[in-house]
Amino acid sequence: MDEGITSQKVIDKHRENIRAGIQVLPTQRFGIPEAMGNFRWTPELILSTWEQAGTGKPPQSGLEYRVGKSGGGFDTLDFRFLPEDQWLSLSEPIDLSIPLNRRAKGEKIQIDIPTYGGGMSFGSISLNFMLSRAMAAKRLGTFTCTGEGGYPRELYSYQDYIITQIATGMFGVREDTIQRARIVEFKYAQGAKPGLGGHLLSDKVTSEVAKLREAVPWVSLYSPFPFHSVYSVEDHKKHLDWIQTVHPKALLSVKVSTPSDVEMVAVGSYYAGAHIIHLDGGYGGTGAAPEIAKKNIAMPIEFAIGRVHQTLVSEGIREEITLIASGGIRTAYDVAKAIALGADGAVIGTAEMVAVGCTHCANCERGRGCQVGITTTDPQLSQFIDPDWGCERVVNLYESWKSQWREILRKLGLRSIRELRGKREVLSRDPKT
Repeated sequence: MDEGITSQKVIDKHRENIRAGIQVLPTQRFGIPEAMGNFRWTPELILSTWEQAGTGKPPQSGLEYRVGKSGGGFDTLDFRFLPEDQWLSLSEPIDLSIPLNRRAKGEKIQIDIPTYGGGMSFGSISLNFMLSRAMAAKRLGTFTCTGEGGYPRELYSYQDYIITQIATGMFGVREDTIQRARIVEFKYAQGAKPGLGGHLLSDKVTSEVAKLREAVPWVSLYSPFPFHSVYSVEDHKKHLDWIQTVHPKALLSVKVSTPSDVEMVAVGSYYAGAHIIHLDGGYGGTGAAPEIAKKNIAMPIEFAIGRVHQTLVSEGIREEITLIASGGIRTAYDVAKAIALGADGAVIGTAEMVAVGCTHCANCERGRGCQVGITTTDPQLSQFIDPDWGCERVVNLYESWKSQWREILRKLGLRSIRELRGKREVLSRDPKT
């Protein structure tokens, strides 16, 4: 059987239910067939992520938790660790925080871990999962993003940890929600479907979703591509100036895909006034992203990071911009590799979904959506995610990742995650691949 598609009896019943500690698998809990995953998100990687979300520690069951089996990208990279006698001691403090604003203007914001949660909109995911992510962001000292579906009132009490997004459909964009957000993200393109815009099919456009998006219930919603008011850096600057006028202290993030001239796009965004350049590669996205777009259009994220980083350095502006990567960054090791290639940090989406039960069944956009309560607007299915439970699992996942980042840095002789940025020499390519 194909190991990338089927699951070896769900990896020997999740290593005999994590050596009899028993964490019920999402496949068992909801009666999902045993087929799950793919070559990037293998069954082992899905299960090891689920396990970390239960324990807060790297897996003790023997499951692979660092790489998949894609044969490319981050799966082919490994770290060149120092000889053991040069490792930092276990008692040595290691700083995992990164700044999100390196410019003179705007609020000075620092997050405690080198990641924040990617945009997932109300309509594409359930409100309960949105609340789980917001609660987790508060506990972790980081952020999560509303996506392009508007800013639900239920998130207002977590506003210090929320990024709100403006996309081409302008769904739910209002002056009061812009003023509420410390970071505003313009989504110019999504790496998994560049040039195609966004789409939310009619079955998921409930009356609540339609009200927040200021749309008509049960009618499919499409975001155009591109912003039809932006065709130059000057137009782009007018966009960012608009938000600065409405909310002068807000940080401005610009999310773009990875076209062949992505480095010049990044330079243009810097001169337009962006604080954060968010590169979104083609490996990410949910079941709503068409395979032909994910596999054939955008530049691989690991290649784009290096190009943009080196261009920003050569332009003399690297220390004034925060470079964040996303699009298929699945593990703590992927995050560390992205930083070594030149990013400051990463945006995480799918791993947080796996933490609460996603098995990559790719049913995100169909009918009632996800049968485990993640990518659904169905009020009954949404109840499968209790916000407190979801928060705990997302926090546990990052607690495990924090221990892995500290171990990586300790073995590289580095005392801060910021020291890892752009150190490509600590990476090697696996000769077997």
